[in-house]
Amino acid sequence: MLRHAVKPINRHQWIAEAAYYKALARKFEPGKELTDWLEAETDYYRMLVALYMSILEEDGPMTILSLRQLAEFIGIQNPEDILSEIELVGAIQNATGHSPCFRSEINRLCEEMECPWRAECRKLVSAWY
Repeated sequence: MLRHAVKPINRHQWIAEAAYYKALARKFEPGKELTDWLEAETDYYRMLVALYMSILEEDGPMTILSLRQLAEFIGIQNPEDILSEIELVGAIQNATGHSPCFRSEINRLCEEMECPWRAECRKLVSAWY
């Protein structure tokens, strides 16, 4: 499902252009190029997660296969070896700069309001309890 939606996006080009605009916004101050690139990369990953979440809303529940595809796009090494949805989402959360707290005890205290997994996590936790 995600593979078809994301295939046309050129990862490297998208990140390079976003990093350029970040540098432009700070008037090309030297020494911040790596920071620009890493922030742009995180923005790209967050965009993929947002796309995944919008597809999830329309197409139904997340699956281990679709999570592995998302993890692969984000650059998580060997997502096929991760057997748990919880671990996959945690790895994706970590890669996108969020606390990897999906369906954990920490989740009940989670105050990260901007996490795209929040609604899905809360739904699962309420079912879990």
